[in-house]
Amino acid sequence: MSHRFFTTVAVTALVAAQPLLAQVASLGEGEGQVDIVAWPGYIERGETDAAFDWVTKFEEASGCKVNIKTANTSDEMVALMNEGGFDLVTASGDASLRMVAGKRVQPVNIDLIPSWSKVDDRLKDAPWHTVDGVHYGVPYQWGPNVLMYSTEAFGDTPPTSWNVVFEETTLPDGQSNAGRVQAYDGPIHIADAANYLMAHNPDLGITNPYELNEDQYAAALDLLRTQRTLVSRYWHDAFIQMDDFKNEGVVASGSWPFQVNILQSEGAPIASVIPEEGATGWADTTMMSVDAAHPNCSYMWMEHTLSSNLMSDLSAWFGSVPAVVEACSDGSGMQTAEGCSANGLDDFDKIKFWTTPVSACASQGECVPYYRWVSDYIGVIGGR
Repeated sequence: MSHRFFTTVAVTALVAAQPLLAQVASLGEGEGQVDIVAWPGYIERGETDAAFDWVTKFEEASGCKVNIKTANTSDEMVALMNEGGFDLVTASGDASLRMVAGKRVQPVNIDLIPSWSKVDDRLKDAPWHTVDGVHYGVPYQWGPNVLMYSTEAFGDTPPTSWNVVFEETTLPDGQSNAGRVQAYDGPIHIADAANYLMAHNPDLGITNPYELNEDQYAAALDLLRTQRTLVSRYWHDAFIQMDDFKNEGVVASGSWPFQVNILQSEGAPIASVIPEEGATGWADTTMMSVDAAHPNCSYMWMEHTLSSNLMSDLSAWFGSVPAVVEACSDGSGMQTAEGCSANGLDDFDKIKFWTTPVSACASQGECVPYYRWVSDYIGVIGGR
């Protein structure tokens, strides 16, 4: 995993030097391919499961071959986009504004996205891709970071708190959680610790897990150092995490609905919950490189991503909530209204969405910026 990053400043200043108009004013013929950096499971062509393929028909209709490079963390995505050679990226909120600030992505001309009107109104102007009214991407999917657990270890007593991954405790199977839990291998995991402390140490005064003063930040790092004594692996590869739950005795970890869905489909004794402290989450946006070599295919793909059947099937596959709400219930794909509700459709306001920590923060004026999160989290993992 790469830990390269772009140091951000306050968002209002961040776009001062940015062009306010999209580079693409009209579309022409496709260039034959589109190169995309994406989260695992986000762009499927039937190779993992033949029932899930939203690439093949697009390639046939557009003439644009879809090339996918998967990335396991937001830092890895930012590093790949900084290196260049990609057209699009499915960026979470802790990467998107860094790429805007780093001038790695360009404004999107929503007039060239006919299905823009179908996007969930809660996402159209979301601050992780919209700055001073300028859109830097097309919303894709969103959801919570869930607590995945083994029903063999927890039996009929699901965990109600994140304490089972942060503090040593005896689990319902009578054994300690030490050596049987995992944590996310990304600096943004500091926010999960801060979210836990919001509930369990209110005297710290944390109101936003991404906006931490020095004392709040130190407390979060201390909690993560405690967690380190319990963790068997810091995960960033979704498939390795699934294997660890099946074969290595891991029984609890923060995870994504993607892993939960696949493990359950295989009959594994796995379930998930959003604990009483609430959860962080991700809202992902398809963003276009400032140097995109295939802009016409890129716009064709961004429009394709908003098609109701893709949104529906991806939501069912990944365990996410689609950016086009009608995809939950219009029968275009595999998802249902009940499925979207189970994935968090009605919990939008309860999720603390990933965003990039900056020094000039809204809640208390001065906060610890992201570059510190990167270096300090490496230190925590390394035992410092």
